[in-house]
Amino acid sequence: MTPDMRTEYGRALVELGRANPDIVVLGADTTDSLKTAGFGREFPDRLFNVGIAEGNMVSMAAGLAYSGKIPFASTYAIFLPGRAVDQIRNNVAYPSRGEGRGLNVKLVASHGGLSVGPDGGSHQQLEDIAIMRAIPNFRVLVPADSVSVYGLTRTMAETYGPFYMRMARSKTDIIYDEPQDLAPGRAVLVREGSDCTIAACGITLSMALNAADELHREGISCRVLDMFSVKPLDGDSLEKAARQTGGILTCEEHNVHGGMGSAVAESVCESYPVLVYRLGVSDTFGESARDSEISDLLRMHGISSVNIARRVRELRRDMS
Repeated sequence: MTPDMRTEYGRALVELGRANPDIVVLGADTTDSLKTAGFGREFPDRLFNVGIAEGNMVSMAAGLAYSGKIPFASTYAIFLPGRAVDQIRNNVAYPSRGEGRGLNVKLVASHGGLSVGPDGGSHQQLEDIAIMRAIPNFRVLVPADSVSVYGLTRTMAETYGPFYMRMARSKTDIIYDEPQDLAPGRAVLVREGSDCTIAACGITLSMALNAADELHREGISCRVLDMFSVKPLDGDSLEKAARQTGGILTCEEHNVHGGMGSAVAESVCESYPVLVYRLGVSDTFGESARDSEISDLLRMHGISSVNIARRVRELRRDMS
């Protein structure tokens, strides 16, 4: 059975914990849901469950980092930047110690985007990328599959400084057969193409690849970039894509304002201006949907391979 993102996150933490006694894990009454309970069973003195007190969890993580530990603090996305942004900004990003600005805290948020489904609009975090990319010193990661989550969890542990990684609640299609060398600030060229570029992150990457297949049958060659690193952004790959393909469509499970698409548009505007169309949630909130209806909810907000293909056709028309 294909593991979900949370399972691979928990597996990576256990392996990291065995290799490094400074790895500690914090949760906010979410250790079972986010699959960190296994870390606690193996290292009971290094797992801290603070209860439903996300701000306190972030502040504790900051203190642990200041004492030389490498804390991973995880809960649902709606409760990290959604509730604890004050502590994230002032207790993690603002201080400095050791190798640079910001403390060595890793924030991991599950249940990002619309695909939370039954939890409803109040718990569907569609603004977190915008919030976190605006906070100085933070790196912001949005992996596309569980293989990427495993690799990026290890990368975060080995890289000094504050990180925010967003995961999906639902199982996702597997993009990568094995962990890639995913480095913050460097996009992955998943598919070569010459007629336009689709830049996607998170669960929309598999949709982008399906759309590229459909468009290939129509004679349209689409380059596909995995923009898992929203901050720092790979401006070089985007400039190259702009020069070589002439137009870019961005796809994300997030508000179109302030997310990955906005970051791409800002970068391209400064390097090699071309048409950039952004696909995502159009400045609104989500709504409840049964687990069996999540794909319908995504489609209702325009997030589907069919709509990606449609927007690429429109982009190509407007490029000519």
